[in-house]
Amino acid sequence: MIKELGKFHTLANYLSLSRIALLVPIFLMMSKIPEGYQYRLYTLLLMSVAFITDMLDGYVARKFNQITEWGKVIDPFADKLNLGVIVINLYLIDELSVFMFWLIILRDLSIFSGSIVVSKIIGRVLPSNFLGKITMVIIGAYLVLIIAGISRGSTFYNIGHYTVVLFSFLSLIGYGIRGIESVRWYKKNGSV
Repeated sequence: MIKELGKFHTLANYLSLSRIALLVPIFLMMSKIPEGYQYRLYTLLLMSVAFITDMLDGYVARKFNQITEWGKVIDPFADKLNLGVIVINLYLIDELSVFMFWLIILRDLSIFSGSIVVSKIIGRVLPSNFLGKITMVIIGAYLVLIIAGISRGSTFYNIGHYTVVLFSFLSLIGYGIRGIESVRWYKKNGSV
């Protein structure tokens, strides 16, 4: 079990929480995408605000020494919730294939579940790794293209599709290896 999550009330954590608050307006705008192109623009605007808060929370945490165990939980949780809302909505309005829906959802559920197990064993939260962050950027860019209205058969769509598939599997493997190594290290040395 995680021994101590520590300080909660930091600007960085509130920025992460603001991304969770953006879920409702993002959901509402996305559900109206079939009604008109303006809803694509509103959705992209809201996603931009969420992206900016994601960049700011990490910057503020590092710059003002606000890196907390809570932040290591809230930030990726907010990312996964936002991604889930976007992916589910795109699937529901038939803008995302069944395969991509399940690939993205199962990748994130696997990483999130694995991180909970590893955290309980080693007593602390492991931060996101570089490959995972790159994968999220790639998935995000792909989803932005879809929300912007790119057609399914286009070159950009196909490049995005195959890049998401590749990096989803690579990042899942990377997180799995890191989790296993962290648990082995903990069991051998008593700390990570």
